[in-house]
Amino acid sequence: MIPAFKSLSSPLPWTELLLCWLLSVGSHLYSFYQLHKFSKEHEVGFERHFHLEKGIFKGFKRDPSDFEWSFWNDWAKRSLLWTLIGHGLISRITSIFYPKLRVPALTLYGFLAASFVLGIKGVSVLLVHLGVSFSVALLRKPTLSWIFNLLLLSTIHIQTLQDIQRGWYSTEEEYYLLLFSVAVSGLRFISFSLEHCWSPLDRSGLVELFWLFSYTFYHPFFYNGPIISFKAYTEQMRMSDEDNREESALSYFLLQSGRIILWWCLAEYMIHTMYIHLIQSNETYIEILPPWALGGFALAHVQFFYVKYLVLFGLPCMLATLDELVPPKLPRCVSIMYSFTGMWRHFDEGLYRWLIRYIYIPLGGSRHGPLCKTLSTGLAFGFVCFWHGGHDYLRYWALMNWAGVLVENGLKSLFATACVRSVIEHNFSTAMQRRCVALLSAFSTAMLILSNLVFLGGIHVGRIFWKRVFVQGWSTIAPPMLVFLYCFAQVGLEWTSHPP
Repeated sequence: MIPAFKSLSSPLPWTELLLCWLLSVGSHLYSFYQLHKFSKEHEVGFERHFHLEKGIFKGFKRDPSDFEWSFWNDWAKRSLLWTLIGHGLISRITSIFYPKLRVPALTLYGFLAASFVLGIKGVSVLLVHLGVSFSVALLRKPTLSWIFNLLLLSTIHIQTLQDIQRGWYSTEEEYYLLLFSVAVSGLRFISFSLEHCWSPLDRSGLVELFWLFSYTFYHPFFYNGPIISFKAYTEQMRMSDEDNREESALSYFLLQSGRIILWWCLAEYMIHTMYIHLIQSNETYIEILPPWALGGFALAHVQFFYVKYLVLFGLPCMLATLDELVPPKLPRCVSIMYSFTGMWRHFDEGLYRWLIRYIYIPLGGSRHGPLCKTLSTGLAFGFVCFWHGGHDYLRYWALMNWAGVLVENGLKSLFATACVRSVIEHNFSTAMQRRCVALLSAFSTAMLILSNLVFLGGIHVGRIFWKRVFVQGWSTIAPPMLVFLYCFAQVGLEWTSHPP
């Protein structure tokens, strides 16, 4: 977690490490079982007060109340899965027969696919944003580009515009798809604007406009990301495409497709066996969860979010790789995350790189002292909060993450000082140093889980979890929870030190 000690890679006795693995896996499975048991016991109440769908797994009913998962599943069935398959076919055909036309063909296909799904009016909104962003970028004033792009993003929340745009569609889901597209495209417009201000791609405005158009409407990343920078996109797309490697591409496609289907089945299995999203919608259910089921509720929430994004990012990243782009790595398993810093760095790597490149470093980052680093980090979290909608629970979540990162960085700096480092090395073995780091990480992970519950479930979920674990259960629930989190941290440290 916190100090970057060489001792973090120090091996523990195999018996100790095996015990940590067993306790980690065992606590996951047992807490999930207790949550499943609670869900089945209250299934009649859930059906009476909420809504359970007929399950696709025999003998189970399905919790459909996670909006994001249901939303993207419905859109995948309606059109997105088929348009993504079309993108893959166009990419392979042009790569083999007309490699010089590959980028124009993919650009045209992406624009037509977006027009088909969002409609002409929806795409017109994006074209207006694109035109404004491009025009302001030509002035090569980063501050001005930021102002205009933030204003464009803020139009998402103007009630009058919302009412007008809702009127274009027959369902609320179509309107939300436009909102997601505008929000993700906003990150791309900022990336283009700043890259153009720092180092224009080409002297010709028409060439710049074409690449912005291609970058914006690149179909795999268009609706939900992940995000890559304009610089990375153009450099990788302009590379020669002489070696197509159809055989390796086919094997990669089959392997990745199998993994994505497996992740989808796992996510579906979780919402068939554990009604985590229905439980969070009623405070009474969270209040009466038995301790083990409460732990399972917290773990299942973050694990489902992880598996969900393996699917949502997995298919676009697979297609991007086949296009010879280098997409961000897929999220790392949250059960081996043991710090706020690690969560931000490894869950959504594309967004992390974007924040570092366009906010943290330009504002000074760590180059101008602790105060500048603190402000740069705070503004990065502030932007993430604003981009997600700026709701009250998001502000709490952003503040908790900011505080968590600052505390971890502060401890890292403290332990890196010569006097403290000397005391530690003279009084603690490398194995004991690792145990101490894992213990500190257990507390950090507890706060990380709490912040994720606020993000995923709202303030009421975080408040009840805090009350039940750290106020009412400070002597009964919190100590064993920290023991298990200590084991999670040791597994995470081992995974980081010796990745498979």
